[in-house]
Parts: sequence; structure tokens; C-alpha cells
Amino acid sequence: MLARQTRRSISLHQATSLGAIGRPSRCLPRPLLTSTLGRRCVVTQFQTRQRRGSESSHAPSNGRGLATAVDDFKFANSPYSPLPGSGMSPFQGAHYLRPFDPTTPLVIPEPGPPRTATKINSSGIPGDAEDMLPVFDACVRVGKLDRAALVLKRLNTIGIVPGEERIVLHNQYLRASLNQMRTNPDRKQAEQLHKWYELEIRNEDIPQTAETIACMLKASLLSERGSRLERLINRYMSMAPGEAGLRVLSMADILSDSDLAVITEICPTYNFAPEAEDAEVTLVSDEEQLDIMEGLGDTAEASETPAYPDIRVTPQRGEGLETLKRSLGLINQLENVDISKLSVEEQREFQIRLERDSIDAAIAKWRTDRNKLQKIGVQTVLSANADDGSLSQNLPNWLKEMEARLKVEIAKIEESENKASKSEEDLERCLYGPFIRQADPTRLAAVTILSVLNHGAMMGIDKGVILGRLINDVSRVAQEDIRLQFDDKRKKEQRRLRKVNFIGKEADIKDSPDGVIIDATGPEVEEKEEGYQKSWSLTIKAQVGSILLKSLIETAKVKVVKKHPITGDRISQYQPAFSHMMQPRKGKKIGVLVLNADLVERMKREPVGDFIAKHLPMVAEPRPWTRMYEGGFLESKAPFVRVKPGDVEQKLYTKAAIQRGDMEQVFKGLDVLGKTSWRINNNVLDVMVEAWNTGEEIANMPPLSPDLDLPPEPDSSEDPLIRRRWIRAVKAVENERSALHSQRCFMNLQLEIARAFRNQTVYFPHNVDYRGRAYPIPTYLNHMGADHTRSILKFAKGKELGVNGLRWLKIHLANVYGYDKASFDEREAFSTDNLASIVESATNPLNGSRWWLKAEDPWQCLAACFELKAAHELADPSKFVSQLPVHQDGTCNGLQHYAALGGDTWGAQQVNLMPGSRPADVYSAVANLVKESIAKDAAAKNRIAEIVTGKITRKVVKQTVMTNVYGVTFSGAKSQVCKQIDALYPNLYKECGIPHLLISTYIAKHIFTALATMFRGAHDIQYWLGEIGGRVCRALTPAQLQQISDSFEEEKTSTGSKAKKTKNPKLAKSGIEELTQQFRSTVVWTTPLRMPVAQPYRKTTMKEVRTCLQSVAYSVSDQTDPVNRRKQLQGFPPNFIHSLDASHMLLSALQCNELGLDFAAVHDSFWTHAADVDVMNGVLREAFIRIHEEDVVGRLAAEFEARYKGSIYLAHIDADTPVAQKIKELRKSSKLSPKEELMLEHKRNTLRLSGNPWDLEAAKQIVTPASVYEEMAACEEDVIIREETEGMGIGCIPENEARLDEAAIAKEARQMAENTEDELATRESTEFTDDLLEGMKHSRFEQEVIEPKKQRVVVKKGKAPLAIWLPLTFPALPKKGDFDVAQLRESQYFFS
Repeated sequence: MLARQTRRSISLHQATSLGAIGRPSRCLPRPLLTSTLGRRCVVTQFQTRQRRGSESSHAPSNGRGLATAVDDFKFANSPYSPLPGSGMSPFQGAHYLRPFDPTTPLVIPEPGPPRTATKINSSGIPGDAEDMLPVFDACVRVGKLDRAALVLKRLNTIGIVPGEERIVLHNQYLRASLNQMRTNPDRKQAEQLHKWYELEIRNEDIPQTAETIACMLKASLLSERGSRLERLINRYMSMAPGEAGLRVLSMADILSDSDLAVITEICPTYNFAPEAEDAEVTLVSDEEQLDIMEGLGDTAEASETPAYPDIRVTPQRGEGLETLKRSLGLINQLENVDISKLSVEEQREFQIRLERDSIDAAIAKWRTDRNKLQKIGVQTVLSANADDGSLSQNLPNWLKEMEARLKVEIAKIEESENKASKSEEDLERCLYGPFIRQADPTRLAAVTILSVLNHGAMMGIDKGVILGRLINDVSRVAQEDIRLQFDDKRKKEQRRLRKVNFIGKEADIKDSPDGVIIDATGPEVEEKEEGYQKSWSLTIKAQVGSILLKSLIETAKVKVVKKHPITGDRISQYQPAFSHMMQPRKGKKIGVLVLNADLVERMKREPVGDFIAKHLPMVAEPRPWTRMYEGGFLESKAPFVRVKPGDVEQKLYTKAAIQRGDMEQVFKGLDVLGKTSWRINNNVLDVMVEAWNTGEEIANMPPLSPDLDLPPEPDSSEDPLIRRRWIRAVKAVENERSALHSQRCFMNLQLEIARAFRNQTVYFPHNVDYRGRAYPIPTYLNHMGADHTRSILKFAKGKELGVNGLRWLKIHLANVYGYDKASFDEREAFSTDNLASIVESATNPLNGSRWWLKAEDPWQCLAACFELKAAHELADPSKFVSQLPVHQDGTCNGLQHYAALGGDTWGAQQVNLMPGSRPADVYSAVANLVKESIAKDAAAKNRIAEIVTGKITRKVVKQTVMTNVYGVTFSGAKSQVCKQIDALYPNLYKECGIPHLLISTYIAKHIFTALATMFRGAHDIQYWLGEIGGRVCRALTPAQLQQISDSFEEEKTSTGSKAKKTKNPKLAKSGIEELTQQFRSTVVWTTPLRMPVAQPYRKTTMKEVRTCLQSVAYSVSDQTDPVNRRKQLQGFPPNFIHSLDASHMLLSALQCNELGLDFAAVHDSFWTHAADVDVMNGVLREAFIRIHEEDVVGRLAAEFEARYKGSIYLAHIDADTPVAQKIKELRKSSKLSPKEELMLEHKRNTLRLSGNPWDLEAAKQIVTPASVYEEMAACEEDVIIREETEGMGIGCIPENEARLDEAAIAKEARQMAENTEDELATRESTEFTDDLLEGMKHSRFEQEVIEPKKQRVVVKKGKAPLAIWLPLTFPALPKKGDFDVAQLRESQYFFS
């Protein structure tokens, strides 16, 4: 136990802060109730079921996966050997990479044919499962069992949910019915329940669980007596003989002790063991609670410290900042208490409070009971002397009026549900009614008001907010709030188990014909139960969001005061605060919510609230990941994998992988990242706040009042086109001013968060995207932010530097300063030589020489200056305990993976995979190659080459080189280079007369040529991956082929004869198009850490939902939708590389954690303490080698062969080739339709793959275009895939953009020159207008140069390609070079 004084202090601060929220102690999780926090708590401990994936599952594994070369690696010979006496063991082998067989990949069930949409029926029950399941859940929760029964009946009728899953729904219904019967015993209702059981469960042959039998036993006990009760109990217990009966009787949350006594008396083969349920009760006395509260004043007084300076507020259109301050009230009240010093349970309680603070605080501030709020410590924005009509006075009125309006709406919902004949409005109410009933109207009103005001402030309150987005935002926050409320209730009613013994003889157990119970105590069933607390569908979100917004629009008023234009009297009027209207946006009319002009002005002066508490850092260690939605925050739900709402496939693969145990390593890796503890670097924060409050532009801080001059307005007599150009210039200035203002507002939020957490230890829970790349979930402040956010974060734990650590700290400073291409010794010397400037920067950062501001990352440089200064203040700097993260960055990490995959020796040298005395710089290498080629062009008198000579720098080419490996197009590369030319040489156009875009096109061409020369192996792999993606996306799976075959046979049967031959070429074409609409195979692969990756690119469809406000259109996609073929094949190579670098990062994190290192990462930048950099560097190399010493590409090919076995894809070959001619002759004689041809090939392929000699012989007798193709050993290039992969490879330039026409450039230059200001006055009006309009066309070069080339390409193609169905095979693996990845061990600059 803590000492009494310490305990009193902790309890004081906790009581002060927690009391302000008004959350009753009964809402706390069970582990927290045992802590002595100033509350009277009662805790009863019961035997609970073990859940799969508990925290214990995250213990490090002792097993080994594969024997690797790591075992033979001696750390003593490595330049990254552990420091003497560091206590860290060397790298023990990457046993986290468990072997998996690529020939048996994880697969999910193939979706059936698309279901036709089913409309809502006359009772108001929807027809789609995604709507019915949430509606059922909501009806059960609010006690509308009659409507829940209608949903279940329709589910039984439609049959879209399997029986094993339907029983979970029936169990929910039975439990809810029992709860009603306990309150109001009704024999009639019990009879109805027995009838329900017989008709809807037994007659439907739905498998039952122990919960089902327990519920029916309870129903019998509540309603029956005497012999009928005995018969019912005997009957139900006969359905669960032996051990199954134990599971039934162990459900203490359904059957009470007295119930069990009755059952065991009737069925004496079971014996109740009451000692197992003895409760341990922990009480906190009222006296102790009073004693704690009485000590408030003394402890608060003792802990007073000087107030931290406020951060100068940036005037904002919206109340995001003010709400943030209110949401941070809990932290601000404890600014002088270090929460990390409390127990784990108390830290978790603080975190739960922080996650729940926003809505409670907002409602409390708007309540009229101000005395009570002040008594419990809640600060309110309402003040007695507030101006009449201020926004702070309007909010409580809106809350009250909307609350009343929602109560009226709930009454109307009741009426609509009871109507026999329902109108359209009644049916809508039946759909959204159960969800409105679930929540407290006050909270729903608060959710709506805050969401609307915040969303308006974020999206631009003076322009109107697009209604579709707003509806989605309001419903999302409402759903989250409802879920949190019911989570509290669910925790209180957590299921309990009791100990029951079976005392009968096993031989006496007879298999009863009624024994239908299934084992339903495993984790799979628990996941199903939780799964039915479904996310709201798009339809439900639209309906709920619309009614909430409609209620706000109808009730929210603002008092507008104006001066009469004639009399001068002040007159007032109450006007709607919000209006719904249609506005033209991008050529379409869309619904928008427009704020009252007077309200807009008030919001500019007086900020409003925001739900951002769940986006803040955590003050307790994140919950370990165990399932799709279990991990990270303690109460707020976040998905393990970030996917778009319509991306069902990735969710299915992820859940299947979790159930199979394949995600354990990814879970553990994210847990390692999440449990890294951080603190605010107060030295940097102090300087940042001081700089911020000056309002000046310092480092990346935008100025408070930017000095942007507007161009002079032309005279009204000037040509209208000149005025249009002036208007565009004014808009450009205003857009820049707005961008700077938005940037400053966001930085304002970040500084407020840092200020609030400056004395706390914080954590950043992580999740992954669909490729496995990890991201922090808190969005506002994290280590993945810009320079200023990285600089104000440091590790919570410090480590003594040591000699090597001091060296790495100096190297780190040189890196962030921008001196990162020199050798390590030179970088260390740079910091040593500039030590005086470093100390001066840390001593007087803003009023001195400001040396640190010259750095590439100035704020991070300043943080390193503080650290080095503090170290050198000691007699021995190596003894300094450092908390600063030191970064090790990869050299264009994507190219590193490509070089290793392709065995590309030259490429490996350029990205530091091979040893070298100095770091290789791929960007400088590309820049040098570009310079050489441009010099040759300049010698040949190329005008553009002469202009850009001497202007090609590393910075010009860096972004294009970095992103080319991740799929940037040539068009994107031109824009990237143009952006750099604009920044580095803004006056170049005035000097040479050639537009920057043309110059950038020329430079980008040379960059791509250089890349193709340097990374030949990577180029080949990219094309191989693209070819695979192109074939997969044009394939039909065996399941699809069987569906097509079945429907084809039904067509033939229905017509009574063989399907008609398609002679008309147009009909044949339409047959192909019908089949191509069924191309839905997405590219799926498995990462080295066994995470399945499914690319999400599909063709979306629009779904229109009619609501009480307007029709809302959403883009939706499903497994049955056709894939977006171009995106699939072009996205596969970069996404595959992303999945490799993500695996490398997580594998490194796991091993660093095992060695006791603090570890953080920003994709390919890895961070640890300076003292541990040597150890981490060894881990990074070994993890990379461990991944690439296996045949990654070969394993991928084997996985694809197994995953898509039996599929058939549509190839397109040149129509003039010999094999195409022979196929045409075959088709003339066979006269088969495209579908018949496909079915014949499916039959041949099935026989061929069976392995049966008879089937193989039969397959040889079938002649199809594919058999002709195989017989001629053809290897024709797929024309369509070639077109779609054009420009995709590293350094590949599309044919239509490969040339620069000198005449076109000269013509463009003349055109631009003719539009100069000097000539405007002397030219004829008509000629001026024509030329200016042409000059305004930024794409003139494309119109005159590129488009004609496209036309030439079309003419050159001639005939359309020939489409044929071929068995899905994959091209041969690209030849690998001779680079040995093991050489990486000796490369000291791999990560540096």
C-alpha cells in the first residue's frame, strides 16, 4: 500500500478531475473498481470464461521458425556489435518469421451471385441483411421485441444468414424476452416464447447452444408449476446430456441459485457447488471517501507551481481550439501530477475518462444546473455577463429545443410502428426509430450540435456544408456515443459462470433424439455474438443522420439584431440558424446546409466544440491487439486494419487470418510500437510557444498576419479578359492566405495538446493500412507529423549515452541539419566543429544568431542542440542520460527492396546495400546521369538543354526518384519537377520564354531514362508484377465458372434445346462484355509476416437513399463488383513493395523489443536511443536479410499458382499473328458463342487439372482456342496488358510522351511571348482575345504535341486484338542478378 499521505494526494487529484465529468463509478471497468479512488465500490469476482487472444497471448514465443544464416553471424565481427557491458544479448535470429506454405494460401469463401435488392416490407422491416441486423440489435436493446421478432422471421424466410449465426440472434431475442418476464411475469408471454422456440428454432432446424436451453429453462421456471414444469425441464435437459448439461447449468447470469436448486432436484444427476460463487467484496467506506475529499484544499495548495504561459490564439472560423481546451480539462487540472507514477489501474481509469470527456463536458456546460457543475469542478463557458444573443447562450437553447423535438419524434415513431397501413414517412420512421430510441435525447442533441458546428468550421462555414458528408459525420459520432453507453451496461451484465458437477454415470447417458445442442463456448461464437452489434449500414446512417439534422434545422434559432435603415431603431428577429438548400457544385446540384450569416459572424468571434478526445495521445499503455476491433484505445473503437467502408474483402481476409492465428506477429509488432512511452520535450516546447506568441514566421510556423499584396485592380474600361486574369490573381493570393491560416490553426491545436500533456507520459496506439504499414491512431499530435511535432516528442525513458551514444547524437544533429551525405566521421566532426553554435542555439535560441534555423529540420536540430549542450555541461558527456530519439533512415527504401529482389548489383550499390567507405546517394547519382545526358544535348545545340545546364540539382530530381518506385506516372513526375523549378528558379520563364512545364517534361524524361539504366532488375520485376496483375484482373475463378455453367445449363433446359449460336458479331461482342462484367478477382498476396493483402480497387456503384431531408447518394463497392483493372495492375508493384517494407519494420520492432530497446518508426525511418543505435542497426540488417534470403518472388509466384488455380482469363493477342489466324478458322467452323466457348474451355481445363489419366485423354480430344494456342506453343504478348502497363516500370516513359517536338516548343514559346504585357496595348482586340484565350490553355503543348501522337498510335494499331480464353498461368520469373544480400552485413550506410 502507498503511504497515507501519498494515497490521499493521488486520490485527491483523481477525485478532482474525475468528479468534473459526472460519470458514475458504476460505469468503470471491473478491474478499476478495486482501487481506492475516493468512491464507495463493491466488487464481486466470479469465474469467467477464458477469452481467446488475451494479453498472455502476446508473450514472446520461444519457438524457432526456420534455420537462417543469422545463426552463423557473429556480432563481434559486425560494425554494429553491442556495447560492452550493455547487458543486451546479440540478435538471436528472426524467429518471428514463421514458415508458411505458399501452395496452401489463406482463402475466403467465394461470394455468390449478386442478390437482388429487397425493399422494405409493409411492416417497416428492411430486406437487406446489412440493414436488418443492426435494426434487430437496436430493437432488442430498446425492448421492442415485437419488431425484433418480425426481423427474425424475415431473416428465416429469406435465408441469407446461416443457422449457426441465426441462433446467436435468437438467443439475444430470448434473453431480452426473459428480462421483460422478470420485470412483469406473464404466463401468456411465456407461452408465446415456447411457441416461438418450437416454430422459429426447432422447426427451422437451427442448431442450438447452451444459452438457448438455459433461456428456455428459465422461461419454464418463470411461468410453470407442478408436473408441467417437470416435463419441460426434463425435456430441455434431455437436449443437453452429460457435459452439455453442465454448460447449460453453469450460466449464472440466466439461471439463479434457486433456479438451479429446482432443476437439480428434478434432474438429480447434477450437483450445484455453491462455494465456487462465493463473492469477495471490497468496500471503500464513506469515512475514507470523506477523508479524501477533505484533503483537497491542502494537497492542491501544496502542489501549486508557476502557471505555464498561454499560447496565443489564432482567430479561427470554428471552435475546434476552445473545445480542445475543454476536452483537455482533465489533463490541465492534473498538470502538476505525473499520471505515470500511479498504478496501472488508475492510469487506465484516467485514460477512460479522457476518452469519454468530450460529450459529457459539452452537455454539462449547456445545462442550467450551474451550481451543481461548479461544485463538482466542471468549468462552463456560460457566464452571467455574456452578451445577449452570444453563441454560448444559443447552444443551451438549441440543446433544450432539439431535445424536446426528439422526444416528439420518438412518440411519432411509436405511432408509425403501430399503424396497419404505413406511408413512406412511416416506413422511414420504422427504420431509424430503434436507433433514436437507444440514446438519451440530450446526448443525441449534443452530438448533432457539436458535429454540425465543428464540421462547418472545418469545411468552411461561410460556403455551406455538403449535406451528404455532414449526415455521415453526425451518424458516425452518434453511433460511437450509443456504443459507449451500451458498453457500460454490457460490462455490468458480464456473463458469469458457476461451478456445477455431473454426478451421474457416463454409461447412463443416452443419446436423446432431442439432443441438438452444439458447443457454443469457444471464441468463434463470442466473435459472432459481438459481430452482431453491427456497424450501421449506409442506409441507416443516412436515415439517422437526416432525422437528427432535420430536428436541428427545425429547432435551432438565432436572435438577429439589425438597425432599421430609415428610423435607425434596433430591431430583432429570431431566424433559423441553419437552412437546407440546393447549390450548384461542379456542374451538379447538391444539398448543402447553410449557416445563418449572423451565426457565421458569431462563430468567427467565438469558437465552438469538437469530438477530439479519442484522437489525443493516451496516458495509459494501449490495450494489446487481439481482434479486428479490440486493441489500442481502452474504450474507443478503432479498426486493426484501416479500410474504406465498402472494402469488405480486406476485412474478411483479416478476420480469417486472425482466426487462423496468422496475425499474431503483426499484433505483437503493433503492441511494441504502442507501448513505447513518450514525453513532451519541454525545452523545445518553451521556445516554440515563445516563437508562436510573437506571430512571426519562424521555421515552419506561418506568420499570424502574412504580408501578401493584392495586385492592382485594372480600370473598368480594360478588356474583360484582363479583369478575369486579375480576379484569378486575387483568388490565388486569398487561397495562399487561407492556406497559411489553416496551417496556423492546425499548429495551434497541436501546441495546445503538447502544452496540456507536457508533464505526462503518453502513448500512441497504432494500427495498419491494408498493406501492413503502421500508423499512429491519434491524429493531431504524433511522431509521424512535421518537423515541429517530431521535435517536441522524446522518449519517456532515458539511457546513458556512453561513448558510442555520444557519437550517434552528434551524427544525428548533422543529419537533421542537412549534412547527411558525408561519412559518419565527417558528420561527427561537423557537430564537434560547430559545438559553439550548438551551445549558443540552446542557450539563446530566439535572440541569438539563430544558427539552428539554417538547418533542414530546424526544430529537430534545436532539440539535438539542447541534448548536446546538456551532455557537455557534464564533466564526462558520455554519462549524460539522453531521451532524444536518434533516427536511422533508409536510402530510398523501395529501391533497396527492388535491388534485393532483382539481385541488381549496380542498383544495390546506389542504395547502400553493398559496403562502401562513404554513403551512396541515389538522388545525386541520378542527378549526375541527368547532367551528363543534358550536356550531350547542349553540345548538339538543344535549346532546352542549354537553358537547364547548371540547374539540375539533387533537389530537382529527389521527389521523382523517390516516388517512381511507388508508381508515380510520367505526368506526375513532370508536375513534381515543375514544382521544384518554380521554387528554385522562379524567373526562369521570364529569362528564356519557355514555360516551366515544358522544361520539366524535358528534365523528367532524362530522370526516367537514368532510372531505367540504373535499376534494370527492378524494372523487370515491376513489369512481371504488372503482367500478373493484368491477368488476375481478367480472370474468372472456378466458383464463378461453375455459377456461369449452372446458369447456362438452366437456360438450355428452359428453352428445351441447345442455346442458340451467336452469328451476329455485335451479339458476340455483347456476350464478351457480359462476361467481362464478372471480372471480380482482386490481387491478393501474403506478406512475410503472414498478413493477407487484398487490393481494394473496384468499380464503385452509386446507391441512393431517400431520407426525410433529401435523397443521398453514396458510392459503394462489394465483392461482387467488377475490379478496376487498370488500378489493380498499376497498384500491385508499389503496394507489394510497401508490404515488404512494412514487414521489415515490424520484424525489426519485435526483435528490438526482445533486446530491451525503445523503438519507434516512421515507415522507413527507425528511431531509438543514441546508446542503442549500434544494436538497432544490427537488427535492421538482419531483419532485411532474413526477408530477402528467401526467394520472395518465387514464393509469390507459387502462391498465385495455388490461389488462382483453375481460373481462366481473357487474353488479347495481335489479330495478325499465325495463331490468331488459326483460331479464327476454328471459330468459323465451330460457331460457338463467347459463353459456349468459355464453358468448353472450362470443361477442358477441369479435366486437364484433375490428374486422372482418363480425364487427361478426354481433355486432349477437346479443341478450343486455348488448345490451339498451346499446340502452336504460342507466346504472344497481351496487347491490352501492354497498353495498361505502359509507363508503369521504373524509368518507363509512355510512348505518347516520349518525344519533345522542337517546332512545338518554339511555337509555344512564341505564343507565350506574344502575351506579354508590353504587346497587349498595341494589338488588335480580336487578335488579342484569340491569342490570350490560347495562352490561357495550359495544355496547349499536349493538344499540339501529344494528342496527334495518340491518333498516330491508333492508326498504327490497325485491327482490334483477338480475345481468347486461356487457363490462368503466369509468366516466367525474371532472371535474378548476382547480388548477395548477405553483403548487407558489412554496409554501414544501409540505414544512416
